[in-house]
Amino acid sequence: MKNRKILYVSSEVVPYLPESEISSMSFEIPKMVNKQGGQIRIFMPRYGNINERRHQLHEVIRLSGLNLVINDLDMPLIIKVASIPKERIQVYFIDNEEYFKRKATFTDSNGKLFEDNDERAIFFAKGVFETIKRLNWPPDIIHIHGWMAALLPLYLQQIYKDDPIFQNSKIITSLYGNEFDTSLNKSMLDKVLFDEIDNKHINALGNPTYENLMKIAIDSSDAIIKGSENISSEINDYLKNYKKPILDYQPTDSFAEPYMEFYDKILS
Repeated sequence: MKNRKILYVSSEVVPYLPESEISSMSFEIPKMVNKQGGQIRIFMPRYGNINERRHQLHEVIRLSGLNLVINDLDMPLIIKVASIPKERIQVYFIDNEEYFKRKATFTDSNGKLFEDNDERAIFFAKGVFETIKRLNWPPDIIHIHGWMAALLPLYLQQIYKDDPIFQNSKIITSLYGNEFDTSLNKSMLDKVLFDEIDNKHINALGNPTYENLMKIAIDSSDAIIKGSENISSEINDYLKNYKKPILDYQPTDSFAEPYMEFYDKILS
């Protein structure tokens, strides 16, 4: 892993959000690879409930200022950065006043998914790729965690694959237990179609459930990791037709060696 560039993109990361299976692994895996000599960068959304002062976030002016077109609207991209204490790992935060200022992550005070979660996911995916281009940092592996990052495999394959920065990038999706039980905005399909992605790749977004969103991610991924011991039967059934490498669930106290071997396999 020495000097390999690994980009981690996650819906949530400890210590910036409460501990969960996703947020913990989105910290533990990069920490492990960093100690093995890999070059690490982590991206996550800058939700409004992240305390910027406590975690010492600051805006990176040279990376901010780009407008991303989301469903025919120009949405300003703001990039902030912080360092995880004691780990020497930089975390980049994708921010936008419209999408991420509210003091919550995915749901309102009644537990209902935000109506614009679909646009937030599109903005997040495009924001990560555009920022990596500005950083001129070609990742060997892009490893995604959580549904907010689920569009990255699709956008890599359909929009960014021919960009020199990403030509050699392999993308891995970690799958977790069902993260939401309803569905995202029904107009999500039209918003992704606006980015000129062929309908055949995104039919499932006609009903943007968690499972269908992850199926889209699976279809465009170079490899899959089962990040949870309990993954929905629908996703497990879907994986039966997946022809690329799959790493089964690894307990948190013994994941390091299997993950490193899996990364080496993907890169070989």
